Amino acid sequence: MTTWWKRLDERRNELGWNKAELSRRSGIPYDNINKYLRGDIEQPRGDVMETLARTIKRPLAWLRDGVETANAELTLAPGRMVAAQVVGRVEAGAFREVDEFDQSEREIISVPPDERFPNARQMVYDVTGDSMNNLRPRPIFDGDRVIAVAYEDVAHEAVLRDGMVVVVERTRDGGHTREWSVKQVEIYEGRTEFHPRSTNPKHRPIVVERNLEADDGTRVEVIGLVRRIQNDLPF
Repeated sequence: MTTWWKRLDERRNELGWNKAELSRRSGIPYDNINKYLRGDIEQPRGDVMETLARTIKRPLAWLRDGVETANAELTLAPGRMVAAQVVGRVEAGAFREVDEFDQSEREIISVPPDERFPNARQMVYDVTGDSMNNLRPRPIFDGDRVIAVAYEDVAHEAVLRDGMVVVVERTRDGGHTREWSVKQVEIYEGRTEFHPRSTNPKHRPIVVERNLEADDGTRVEVIGLVRRIQNDLPF
């Protein structure tokens, strides 16, 4: 029997797309596409299969199981859903080692398109801790997911300003350890401050001078602009 990844590859060739084009159209990272087409991953995580089926305009049943339907060629509804990668956990104060050789498959989920930044990559972070539990108008709680656009994709049109909620990366030890956390921006002359909004006094702001070195010697970069908060109820 033909495997789902062989059907995907045949349909890709039929459409005249290379792997990079399939990655671009689906929003799924190129490395993951490579793994799927090699058959390295029998059962992708999350909504990957559904996302790929929509991208190649074929029914999910055809891609997954090889089942033909009367309407095999589907029309993709513009702006319906897009793929977003679950890239990791945000937790204030938690520095973790960076694994440069991590080849594990990241979960892909479907999210609504971002109408303000339609061409930017969307990334999903799982929230741990209470560092933003007092954010207004809507707190960010432990267990939430935040959906952000990649800041490098939007920096030219979304310059940092007061009130923005962002994902901040702090690295130390020459980049071998890092912390991802959600903060709210405050701009001052000569410095930018990234503030927790918490009822817990242990959380402190990150103060960054113009040279991008934080006041504790770590390096700071804004990697995401938070656009949505999500919390699915268990069923």
